[in-house]
Amino acid sequence: MGLTRRDLINRIAAVGGYSALASSLGGLGLAAQTAQATSFSPLKLPTGAGNGKRVLIIGGGISGLVSAYELRKAGFSVRLLEARERIGGRVWTLRNGDKIEHNDGSKQTVEFDDGLFFNAGAARLPSHHLTILGYCRELGVELQVLVNSSRNALAQPDLSKPPILLRQAVNDTRGHLSELLVQSLNNKGLDQALSTEQRKALLEFLKVYGDLDAKQHYAGSVRSGYSRFAGGGEQTAIIREPLDLDRLLDSNLLLPLVFDEIPEFSATMFQPVGGMDQIPKAFYRQVKDQVQLGAEVLSLQTTDSGSSVRWRDRKTGVVHTETADYAVVALPLPLLKRLQTNFTSEFQQALSTVQGDKANKVAWQSPRFWETDYQIYGGLSYINHEARNLWYPSDRLNSAQGILVATYNTSNVAEQFAAKPWAAQLASSRAAVESLHPSHSSKLGRGVAVNWSKIPFSESPWIVHDEVAQPAYDTLNQPQGRTWLASDALAHTGVGIWQNSAAESARRVVGLISAHAEQNRRGVAA
Repeated sequence: MGLTRRDLINRIAAVGGYSALASSLGGLGLAAQTAQATSFSPLKLPTGAGNGKRVLIIGGGISGLVSAYELRKAGFSVRLLEARERIGGRVWTLRNGDKIEHNDGSKQTVEFDDGLFFNAGAARLPSHHLTILGYCRELGVELQVLVNSSRNALAQPDLSKPPILLRQAVNDTRGHLSELLVQSLNNKGLDQALSTEQRKALLEFLKVYGDLDAKQHYAGSVRSGYSRFAGGGEQTAIIREPLDLDRLLDSNLLLPLVFDEIPEFSATMFQPVGGMDQIPKAFYRQVKDQVQLGAEVLSLQTTDSGSSVRWRDRKTGVVHTETADYAVVALPLPLLKRLQTNFTSEFQQALSTVQGDKANKVAWQSPRFWETDYQIYGGLSYINHEARNLWYPSDRLNSAQGILVATYNTSNVAEQFAAKPWAAQLASSRAAVESLHPSHSSKLGRGVAVNWSKIPFSESPWIVHDEVAQPAYDTLNQPQGRTWLASDALAHTGVGIWQNSAAESARRVVGLISAHAEQNRRGVAA
Protein backbone atom coordinates (compact mmCIF):
# COMPACT_ATOMS: atom_id res chain seq x y z
CA MET A 1 0.00 0.00 0.00
CA GLY A 2 1.33 3.45 -0.89
CA LEU A 3 1.82 6.32 1.48
CA THR A 4 -1.44 7.80 2.70
CA ARG A 5 -1.77 11.53 3.03
CA ARG A 6 -1.54 11.14 6.83
CA ASP A 7 1.63 9.03 6.48
CA LEU A 8 3.17 11.66 4.27
CA ILE A 9 2.29 14.55 6.54
CA ASN A 10 3.47 12.71 9.65
CA ARG A 11 6.81 11.97 7.99
CA ILE A 12 7.16 15.59 6.94
CA ALA A 13 6.21 16.76 10.43
CA ALA A 14 8.59 14.28 12.05
CA VAL A 15 11.57 15.99 10.46
CA GLY A 16 10.30 19.46 11.23
CA GLY A 17 9.08 20.43 7.78
CA TYR A 18 6.34 23.05 8.13
CA SER A 19 4.86 20.85 10.84
CA ALA A 20 2.25 23.32 12.05
CA LEU A 21 0.82 23.75 8.59
CA ALA A 22 1.10 20.08 7.75
CA SER A 23 -0.89 18.93 10.76
CA SER A 24 -4.11 20.25 9.25
CA LEU A 25 -3.54 20.84 5.56
CA GLY A 26 -7.18 20.50 4.72
CA GLY A 27 -7.71 23.25 7.07
CA LEU A 28 -10.47 25.71 6.53
CA GLY A 29 -11.27 24.07 3.30
CA LEU A 30 -13.83 22.37 5.74
CA ALA A 31 -13.23 15.31 3.34
CA ALA A 32 -15.18 12.44 2.75
CA GLN A 33 -13.78 10.86 -0.41
CA THR A 34 -15.83 8.40 -2.41
CA ALA A 35 -13.18 7.04 -4.74
CA GLN A 36 -15.57 4.80 -6.64
CA ALA A 37 -18.18 7.50 -7.24
CA THR A 38 -18.26 9.29 -10.56
CA SER A 39 -21.11 11.76 -10.05
CA PHE A 40 -23.33 13.35 -7.45
CA SER A 41 -26.38 11.25 -6.56
CA PRO A 42 -29.49 12.93 -5.12
CA LEU A 43 -30.93 11.24 -2.04
CA LYS A 44 -34.23 10.55 -3.82
CA LEU A 45 -36.23 10.11 -0.62
CA PRO A 46 -40.00 9.80 -1.13
CA THR A 47 -41.63 13.24 -1.12
CA GLY A 48 -43.94 12.19 1.69
CA ALA A 49 -41.32 10.37 3.74
CA GLY A 50 -41.61 12.92 6.52
CA ASN A 51 -45.39 12.78 6.61
CA GLY A 52 -45.46 16.06 8.55
CA LYS A 53 -43.03 14.92 11.26
CA ARG A 54 -41.17 17.83 12.85
CA VAL A 55 -37.36 18.10 13.04
CA LEU A 56 -35.38 20.64 15.05
CA ILE A 57 -31.93 21.38 13.64
CA ILE A 58 -29.32 23.05 15.83
CA GLY A 59 -26.67 24.89 13.86
CA GLY A 60 -26.73 26.67 10.51
CA GLY A 61 -23.44 25.56 9.03
CA ILE A 62 -23.21 23.25 6.02
CA SER A 63 -24.37 20.15 7.96
CA GLY A 64 -27.39 21.96 9.35
CA LEU A 65 -28.32 23.56 6.04
CA VAL A 66 -28.02 20.30 4.09
CA SER A 67 -30.13 18.56 6.75
CA ALA A 68 -32.83 21.22 6.55
CA TYR A 69 -32.83 21.25 2.74
CA GLU A 70 -33.05 17.49 2.32
CA LEU A 71 -35.54 16.88 5.16
CA ARG A 72 -37.85 19.54 3.84
CA LYS A 73 -37.75 18.02 0.36
CA ALA A 74 -38.76 14.71 1.95
CA GLY A 75 -41.86 16.22 3.58
CA PHE A 76 -40.61 16.90 7.09
CA SER A 77 -41.50 20.10 8.94
CA VAL A 78 -38.16 21.74 9.67
CA ARG A 79 -37.02 24.35 12.19
CA LEU A 80 -33.36 25.43 12.13
CA LEU A 81 -31.88 27.36 15.09
CA GLU A 82 -28.67 29.33 14.51
CA ALA A 83 -27.01 31.39 17.26
CA ARG A 84 -25.32 33.86 14.91
CA GLU A 85 -26.99 36.52 12.81
CA ARG A 86 -25.71 34.76 9.71
CA ILE A 87 -25.71 31.25 8.33
CA GLY A 88 -22.70 29.28 7.09
CA GLY A 89 -20.78 28.58 10.28
CA ARG A 90 -17.12 28.26 9.35
CA VAL A 91 -17.95 29.05 5.74
CA TRP A 92 -17.50 32.77 6.27
CA THR A 93 -16.71 35.37 3.63
CA LEU A 94 -15.81 38.89 4.75
CA ARG A 95 -16.48 42.04 2.75
CA ASN A 96 -16.41 45.78 3.26
CA GLY A 97 -18.28 46.76 6.43
CA ASP A 98 -18.38 43.29 7.99
CA LYS A 99 -17.45 42.95 11.66
CA ILE A 100 -14.98 40.49 13.17
CA GLU A 101 -15.71 39.94 16.84
CA HIS A 102 -13.63 37.68 19.05
CA ASN A 103 -14.80 36.22 22.34
CA ASP A 104 -12.20 38.30 24.22
CA GLY A 105 -14.22 41.42 23.34
CA SER A 106 -11.92 42.67 20.58
CA LYS A 107 -13.49 43.88 17.34
CA GLN A 108 -12.39 44.75 13.80
CA THR A 109 -14.27 46.24 10.86
CA VAL A 110 -13.42 45.14 7.33
CA GLU A 111 -12.55 48.09 5.06
CA PHE A 112 -11.91 46.47 1.69
CA ASP A 113 -12.93 48.06 -1.59
CA ASP A 114 -16.33 47.00 -2.86
CA GLY A 115 -16.15 43.75 -4.81
CA LEU A 116 -13.18 42.38 -2.86
CA PHE A 117 -13.68 39.54 -0.40
CA PHE A 118 -11.77 37.36 2.04
CA ASN A 119 -12.73 33.74 2.68
CA ALA A 120 -11.90 33.67 6.37
CA GLY A 121 -12.96 30.05 6.65
CA ALA A 122 -13.48 27.49 3.89
CA ALA A 123 -11.73 28.62 0.74
CA ARG A 124 -11.41 25.81 -1.83
CA LEU A 125 -13.32 22.96 -3.41
CA PRO A 126 -11.40 19.92 -4.72
CA SER A 127 -12.77 18.44 -7.93
CA HIS A 128 -13.31 15.02 -6.34
CA HIS A 129 -15.62 16.41 -3.63
CA LEU A 130 -18.61 15.28 -5.61
CA THR A 131 -21.33 15.94 -3.05
CA ILE A 132 -20.69 19.62 -2.39
CA LEU A 133 -20.01 20.22 -6.09
CA GLY A 134 -23.26 18.43 -6.88
CA TYR A 135 -25.16 20.77 -4.59
CA CYS A 136 -23.49 23.75 -6.29
CA ARG A 137 -24.85 22.43 -9.58
CA GLU A 138 -28.29 21.69 -8.14
CA LEU A 139 -28.61 25.10 -6.46
CA GLY A 140 -27.08 27.16 -9.25
CA VAL A 141 -23.88 28.24 -7.47
CA GLU A 142 -21.53 29.51 -10.18
CA LEU A 143 -17.96 28.24 -9.83
CA GLN A 144 -14.61 29.41 -11.12
CA VAL A 145 -11.21 27.75 -11.16
CA LEU A 146 -9.07 28.31 -8.06
CA VAL A 147 -5.33 28.18 -8.65
CA ASN A 148 -4.12 26.30 -5.59
CA SER A 149 -0.55 25.75 -6.75
CA SER A 150 1.70 28.03 -8.80
CA ARG A 151 5.23 27.08 -9.79
CA ASN A 152 5.99 30.82 -9.81
CA ALA A 153 5.26 31.00 -6.09
CA LEU A 154 8.06 30.87 -3.55
CA ALA A 155 9.44 28.84 -0.67
CA GLN A 156 11.76 30.18 2.00
CA PRO A 157 12.81 27.26 4.22
CA ASP A 158 15.74 29.24 5.62
CA LEU A 159 15.00 32.86 6.54
CA SER A 160 18.70 33.73 6.28
CA LYS A 161 18.66 32.91 2.56
CA PRO A 162 16.63 34.32 -0.33
CA PRO A 163 13.34 32.63 -1.30
CA ILE A 164 13.41 29.84 -3.85
CA LEU A 165 11.15 29.72 -6.88
CA LEU A 166 8.97 26.61 -6.49
CA ARG A 167 9.57 25.74 -10.14
CA GLN A 168 13.28 25.66 -9.47
CA ALA A 169 12.97 23.78 -6.18
CA VAL A 170 10.98 20.98 -7.84
CA ASN A 171 13.04 20.61 -10.98
CA ASP A 172 16.52 21.11 -9.54
CA THR A 173 15.69 18.42 -6.98
CA ARG A 174 14.64 16.06 -9.77
CA GLY A 175 17.78 16.85 -11.73
CA HIS A 176 20.22 16.31 -8.88
CA LEU A 177 18.58 13.09 -7.72
CA SER A 178 18.38 11.76 -11.27
CA GLU A 179 22.09 12.41 -11.73
CA LEU A 180 22.87 10.57 -8.49
CA LEU A 181 20.80 7.58 -9.61
CA VAL A 182 22.51 7.53 -12.99
CA GLN A 183 25.90 7.53 -11.28
CA SER A 184 24.77 4.64 -9.12
CA LEU A 185 23.57 2.73 -12.17
CA ASN A 186 26.80 3.40 -14.05
CA ASN A 187 28.75 2.18 -11.03
CA LYS A 188 26.58 -0.92 -11.09
CA GLY A 189 25.19 -0.12 -7.67
CA LEU A 190 21.75 -1.30 -8.75
CA ASP A 191 22.73 -4.14 -11.06
CA GLN A 192 21.54 -6.83 -8.72
CA ALA A 193 18.09 -5.31 -8.59
CA LEU A 194 17.64 -4.66 -12.31
CA SER A 195 17.85 -6.63 -15.52
CA THR A 196 19.90 -5.28 -18.41
CA GLU A 197 16.77 -4.02 -20.16
CA GLN A 198 15.43 -2.45 -16.97
CA ARG A 199 18.73 -0.70 -16.37
CA LYS A 200 18.77 0.69 -19.90
CA ALA A 201 15.15 1.84 -19.65
CA LEU A 202 15.76 3.49 -16.29
CA LEU A 203 18.79 5.37 -17.62
CA GLU A 204 16.68 6.76 -20.47
CA PHE A 205 13.90 7.65 -18.07
CA LEU A 206 16.22 9.48 -15.65
CA LYS A 207 17.81 11.41 -18.49
CA VAL A 208 14.42 12.80 -19.46
CA TYR A 209 12.97 13.01 -15.94
CA GLY A 210 15.94 14.96 -14.58
CA ASP A 211 16.72 16.82 -17.85
CA LEU A 212 20.31 15.59 -17.77
CA ASP A 213 22.87 16.65 -20.36
CA ALA A 214 24.72 14.41 -22.82
CA LYS A 215 27.25 13.53 -20.13
CA GLN A 216 24.40 12.48 -17.83
CA HIS A 217 25.00 15.42 -15.49
CA TYR A 218 22.50 17.97 -14.25
CA ALA A 219 23.60 21.43 -15.30
CA GLY A 220 20.27 23.22 -14.96
CA SER A 221 16.99 23.03 -16.83
CA VAL A 222 14.52 25.26 -18.61
CA ARG A 223 11.93 23.61 -16.34
CA SER A 224 13.46 25.46 -13.41
CA GLY A 225 12.72 28.79 -15.04
CA TYR A 226 14.72 31.67 -16.43
CA SER A 227 16.80 34.39 -14.85
CA ARG A 228 16.15 36.27 -18.11
CA PHE A 229 13.29 35.58 -20.50
CA ALA A 230 13.76 35.55 -24.26
CA GLY A 231 12.86 38.77 -26.01
CA GLY A 232 13.30 40.77 -29.17
CA GLY A 233 16.54 41.27 -31.00
CA GLU A 234 19.54 39.78 -29.24
CA GLN A 235 17.80 39.07 -25.92
CA THR A 236 18.24 35.36 -25.47
CA ALA A 237 16.80 33.38 -22.60
CA ILE A 238 19.07 32.52 -19.68
CA ILE A 239 18.09 29.58 -17.51
CA ARG A 240 18.56 29.73 -13.77
CA GLU A 241 21.75 28.37 -12.26
CA PRO A 242 20.86 25.16 -10.39
CA LEU A 243 20.67 25.29 -6.62
CA ASP A 244 22.99 23.14 -4.56
CA LEU A 245 21.54 19.79 -3.55
CA ASP A 246 22.25 20.53 0.13
CA ARG A 247 19.89 23.47 0.02
CA LEU A 248 17.21 21.44 -1.71
CA LEU A 249 17.39 18.68 0.91
CA ASP A 250 16.26 21.09 3.63
CA SER A 251 13.42 19.31 5.47
CA ASN A 252 11.37 22.51 5.32
CA LEU A 253 11.12 22.06 1.55
CA LEU A 254 9.43 18.65 1.77
CA LEU A 255 5.88 19.95 1.89
CA PRO A 256 6.23 22.51 -0.95
CA LEU A 257 7.77 19.82 -3.15
CA VAL A 258 4.81 17.45 -2.85
CA PHE A 259 1.89 19.73 -1.97
CA ASP A 260 0.17 19.66 -5.35
CA GLU A 261 0.52 15.85 -5.54
CA ILE A 262 -1.92 15.42 -2.62
CA PRO A 263 -5.40 14.77 -4.09
CA GLU A 264 -7.17 17.40 -1.98
CA PHE A 265 -4.81 20.08 -3.28
CA SER A 266 -4.18 19.09 -6.87
CA ALA A 267 -5.76 20.63 -9.94
CA THR A 268 -8.50 21.20 -10.73
CA MET A 269 -9.89 23.14 -7.74
CA PHE A 270 -12.76 25.59 -7.54
CA GLN A 271 -14.30 28.44 -5.62
CA PRO A 272 -17.74 30.03 -5.97
CA VAL A 273 -17.75 33.27 -7.93
CA GLY A 274 -17.97 36.10 -5.41
CA GLY A 275 -16.97 34.16 -2.29
CA MET A 276 -17.38 30.79 -0.59
CA ASP A 277 -20.49 31.95 1.28
CA GLN A 278 -22.44 31.70 -1.96
CA ILE A 279 -22.90 28.02 -1.06
CA PRO A 280 -24.63 28.50 2.33
CA LYS A 281 -26.57 31.41 0.88
CA ALA A 282 -27.92 29.12 -1.84
CA PHE A 283 -29.14 26.62 0.77
CA TYR A 284 -30.56 29.44 2.88
CA ARG A 285 -32.72 30.66 0.03
CA GLN A 286 -34.38 27.23 -0.01
CA VAL A 287 -35.15 27.06 3.74
CA LYS A 288 -35.12 30.70 4.86
CA ASP A 289 -38.67 30.68 6.20
CA GLN A 290 -37.75 27.84 8.57
CA VAL A 291 -34.57 29.43 9.98
CA GLN A 292 -34.36 31.35 13.28
CA LEU A 293 -31.19 33.43 13.52
CA GLY A 294 -29.87 34.74 16.84
CA ALA A 295 -31.15 31.60 18.60
CA GLU A 296 -28.63 30.36 21.14
CA VAL A 297 -29.49 26.83 22.21
CA LEU A 298 -29.15 26.28 25.97
CA SER A 299 -30.17 22.66 26.45
CA LEU A 300 -31.41 19.55 24.68
CA GLN A 301 -33.42 16.66 26.11
CA THR A 302 -34.03 13.62 23.97
CA THR A 303 -36.08 10.45 24.41
CA ASP A 304 -37.29 7.55 22.28
CA SER A 305 -40.41 9.57 21.44
CA GLY A 306 -38.97 12.99 20.59
CA SER A 307 -36.62 15.83 21.51
CA SER A 308 -36.99 19.13 23.36
CA VAL A 309 -34.78 22.21 22.97
CA ARG A 310 -34.49 25.36 25.09
CA TRP A 311 -33.07 28.37 23.31
CA ARG A 312 -32.55 32.06 24.05
CA ASP A 313 -33.26 34.89 21.62
CA ARG A 314 -30.01 36.85 21.72
CA LYS A 315 -31.79 40.10 20.81
CA THR A 316 -34.62 40.00 23.34
CA GLY A 317 -33.24 37.62 25.95
CA VAL A 318 -36.51 35.64 25.88
CA VAL A 319 -36.08 31.88 26.44
CA HIS A 320 -38.19 29.52 24.33
CA THR A 321 -38.85 25.79 24.51
CA GLU A 322 -39.63 23.78 21.39
CA THR A 323 -40.35 20.11 20.89
CA ALA A 324 -40.11 17.93 17.82
CA ASP A 325 -40.26 14.34 16.68
CA TYR A 326 -36.54 14.42 15.88
CA ALA A 327 -33.50 16.62 16.38
CA VAL A 328 -30.29 17.05 14.38
CA VAL A 329 -27.39 18.64 16.26
CA ALA A 330 -25.04 20.25 13.75
CA LEU A 331 -22.89 22.20 16.21
CA PRO A 332 -19.10 22.04 16.18
CA LEU A 333 -18.32 19.10 18.46
CA PRO A 334 -16.15 21.07 20.92
CA LEU A 335 -19.18 23.34 21.58
CA LEU A 336 -21.56 20.41 21.92
CA LYS A 337 -19.51 19.17 24.89
CA ARG A 338 -20.72 22.20 26.87
CA LEU A 339 -24.39 21.99 25.93
CA GLN A 340 -26.75 20.78 28.66
CA THR A 341 -28.04 17.41 27.47
CA ASN A 342 -29.26 14.08 28.79
CA PHE A 343 -26.87 12.13 26.59
CA THR A 344 -25.59 8.86 28.04
CA SER A 345 -22.29 8.75 29.94
CA GLU A 346 -20.74 6.71 27.12
CA PHE A 347 -21.76 9.37 24.60
CA GLN A 348 -20.46 12.17 26.84
CA GLN A 349 -17.18 10.31 27.22
CA ALA A 350 -16.85 10.04 23.44
CA LEU A 351 -17.50 13.79 23.17
CA SER A 352 -14.83 14.47 25.77
CA THR A 353 -12.17 13.02 23.44
CA VAL A 354 -12.86 15.69 20.82
CA GLN A 355 -10.24 18.42 20.69
CA GLY A 356 -10.53 21.56 18.61
CA ASP A 357 -7.52 22.66 16.58
CA LYS A 358 -6.24 26.21 16.15
CA ALA A 359 -5.94 28.27 12.96
CA ASN A 360 -5.50 31.90 11.97
CA LYS A 361 -5.70 33.90 8.80
CA VAL A 362 -4.49 37.44 8.18
CA ALA A 363 -5.63 39.20 5.01
CA TRP A 364 -4.61 42.47 3.41
CA GLN A 365 -5.85 44.62 0.57
CA SER A 366 -2.93 45.46 -1.70
CA PRO A 367 -1.95 46.36 -5.23
CA ARG A 368 -1.27 43.08 -7.03
CA PHE A 369 2.53 43.24 -6.91
CA TRP A 370 2.68 39.43 -6.86
CA GLU A 371 1.23 39.44 -10.38
CA THR A 372 3.03 42.44 -11.86
CA ASP A 373 6.44 41.80 -10.32
CA TYR A 374 6.50 38.04 -9.72
CA GLN A 375 4.04 36.56 -12.27
CA ILE A 376 2.29 34.72 -9.43
CA TYR A 377 -1.37 34.15 -10.29
CA GLY A 378 -2.96 32.24 -7.44
CA GLY A 379 -1.29 29.48 -5.44
CA LEU A 380 0.65 29.53 -2.17
CA SER A 381 4.11 30.52 -1.06
CA TYR A 382 5.72 28.83 1.95
CA ILE A 383 7.90 30.39 4.62
CA ASN A 384 9.62 28.97 7.70
CA HIS A 385 8.04 31.70 9.83
CA GLU A 386 5.02 31.73 12.10
CA ALA A 387 2.92 33.15 9.24
CA ARG A 388 3.55 29.84 7.40
CA ASN A 389 1.75 30.67 4.11
CA LEU A 390 0.97 33.42 1.67
CA TRP A 391 -2.14 32.63 -0.35
CA TYR A 392 -2.62 34.62 -3.54
CA PRO A 393 -6.10 35.35 -4.96
CA SER A 394 -7.45 33.55 -8.02
CA ASP A 395 -10.25 36.01 -8.75
CA ARG A 396 -10.17 39.34 -10.63
CA LEU A 397 -6.74 38.55 -12.11
CA ASN A 398 -4.85 41.55 -13.51
CA SER A 399 -7.10 44.02 -11.71
CA ALA A 400 -5.58 46.84 -9.67
CA GLN A 401 -6.25 45.58 -6.13
CA GLY A 402 -6.56 42.17 -4.52
CA ILE A 403 -6.83 40.43 -1.17
CA LEU A 404 -3.62 38.68 -0.12
CA VAL A 405 -3.91 36.13 2.66
CA ALA A 406 -0.49 36.63 4.21
CA THR A 407 -0.82 34.30 7.20
CA TYR A 408 -2.42 30.88 7.37
CA ASN A 409 -1.11 28.87 10.29
CA THR A 410 -2.46 26.01 12.38
CA SER A 411 -1.93 23.98 15.57
CA ASN A 412 0.75 25.00 18.11
CA VAL A 413 2.10 27.89 16.07
CA ALA A 414 -1.44 29.16 15.63
CA GLU A 415 -2.10 29.01 19.37
CA GLN A 416 0.95 31.14 20.09
CA PHE A 417 0.11 33.51 17.25
CA ALA A 418 -3.48 34.05 18.44
CA ALA A 419 -2.23 34.95 21.93
CA LYS A 420 -0.63 38.10 20.50
CA PRO A 421 -2.49 41.42 20.17
CA TRP A 422 -3.91 42.06 16.73
CA ALA A 423 -1.29 44.72 16.03
CA ALA A 424 1.47 42.17 16.64
CA GLN A 425 -0.28 39.60 14.44
CA LEU A 426 -0.48 42.11 11.59
CA ALA A 427 3.16 43.11 12.08
CA SER A 428 4.24 39.47 11.94
CA SER A 429 2.25 38.89 8.76
CA ARG A 430 3.75 41.98 7.18
CA ALA A 431 7.25 40.74 8.07
CA ALA A 432 6.60 37.44 6.29
CA VAL A 433 5.54 39.32 3.15
CA GLU A 434 8.68 41.46 3.33
CA SER A 435 10.87 38.37 3.63
CA LEU A 436 9.31 36.69 0.59
CA HIS A 437 8.72 39.91 -1.40
CA PRO A 438 11.34 42.48 -0.34
CA SER A 439 10.27 46.15 -0.50
CA HIS A 440 6.61 45.25 -1.10
CA SER A 441 5.22 44.94 2.43
CA SER A 442 4.70 48.71 2.58
CA LYS A 443 1.96 48.29 -0.02
CA LEU A 444 -0.21 46.22 2.33
CA GLY A 445 -3.20 48.01 3.81
CA ARG A 446 -6.50 47.48 5.62
CA GLY A 447 -5.34 44.26 7.26
CA VAL A 448 -7.66 42.03 9.28
CA ALA A 449 -6.93 38.96 11.41
CA VAL A 450 -9.23 36.06 12.19
CA ASN A 451 -8.31 33.79 15.11
CA TRP A 452 -10.67 30.82 14.86
CA SER A 453 -10.07 29.77 18.45
CA LYS A 454 -11.69 33.07 19.47
CA ILE A 455 -14.66 33.15 17.07
CA PRO A 456 -17.92 32.84 19.06
CA PHE A 457 -20.00 29.73 18.33
CA SER A 458 -17.02 28.12 16.56
CA GLU A 459 -13.99 28.36 18.86
CA SER A 460 -11.95 26.18 16.53
CA PRO A 461 -11.52 25.77 12.77
CA TRP A 462 -11.98 21.98 12.86
CA ILE A 463 -11.28 19.17 15.26
CA VAL A 464 -7.99 17.33 15.49
CA HIS A 465 -9.52 14.46 13.59
CA ASP A 466 -7.18 11.73 14.74
CA GLU A 467 -8.50 12.16 18.27
CA VAL A 468 -11.98 11.02 17.19
CA ALA A 469 -10.96 7.42 16.70
CA GLN A 470 -12.83 4.16 17.12
CA PRO A 471 -14.80 3.54 19.24
CA ALA A 472 -15.56 7.25 19.91
CA TYR A 473 -16.25 7.90 16.23
CA ASP A 474 -18.73 5.02 16.09
CA THR A 475 -20.43 6.16 19.31
CA LEU A 476 -20.93 9.73 18.10
CA ASN A 477 -22.47 8.46 14.87
CA GLN A 478 -25.19 6.65 16.82
CA PRO A 479 -28.45 8.38 17.87
CA GLN A 480 -29.29 9.50 21.37
CA GLY A 481 -33.01 8.87 21.63
CA ARG A 482 -34.35 10.66 18.58
CA THR A 483 -31.35 12.95 18.21
CA TRP A 484 -28.53 12.52 15.70
CA LEU A 485 -25.29 14.45 15.24
CA ALA A 486 -24.33 15.80 11.83
CA SER A 487 -20.81 17.18 11.59
CA ASP A 488 -17.86 17.57 9.27
CA ALA A 489 -15.99 15.52 11.91
CA LEU A 490 -18.34 12.55 11.60
CA ALA A 491 -17.69 11.53 8.02
CA HIS A 492 -14.52 9.59 7.23
CA THR A 493 -11.83 11.98 6.06
CA GLY A 494 -8.16 12.06 5.23
CA VAL A 495 -6.65 14.79 7.38
CA GLY A 496 -8.60 17.91 6.56
CA ILE A 497 -12.17 18.77 7.42
CA TRP A 498 -14.10 19.98 4.40
CA GLN A 499 -17.59 21.07 3.39
CA ASN A 500 -17.95 17.79 1.55
CA SER A 501 -17.65 15.80 4.77
CA ALA A 502 -20.19 18.09 6.46
CA ALA A 503 -22.66 17.44 3.64
CA GLU A 504 -21.99 13.69 3.65
CA SER A 505 -22.63 13.44 7.38
CA ALA A 506 -25.90 15.37 7.03
CA ARG A 507 -27.12 13.19 4.16
CA ARG A 508 -26.45 10.07 6.20
CA VAL A 509 -28.49 11.45 9.12
CA VAL A 510 -31.34 12.52 6.86
CA GLY A 511 -31.52 9.00 5.47
CA LEU A 512 -31.58 7.49 8.96
CA ILE A 513 -34.33 9.82 10.18
CA SER A 514 -36.38 9.15 7.07
CA ALA A 515 -36.01 5.39 7.55
CA HIS A 516 -36.95 5.69 11.23
CA ALA A 517 -40.05 7.75 10.41
CA GLU A 518 -41.11 5.24 7.76
CA GLN A 519 -40.62 2.32 10.13
CA ASN A 520 -42.67 4.12 12.78
CA ARG A 521 -45.42 4.89 10.28
CA ARG A 522 -45.63 1.27 9.25
CA GLY A 523 -45.69 0.18 12.88
CA VAL A 524 -48.61 2.48 13.67
CA ALA A 525 -50.46 1.41 10.53
CA ALA A 526 -50.07 -2.24 11.48
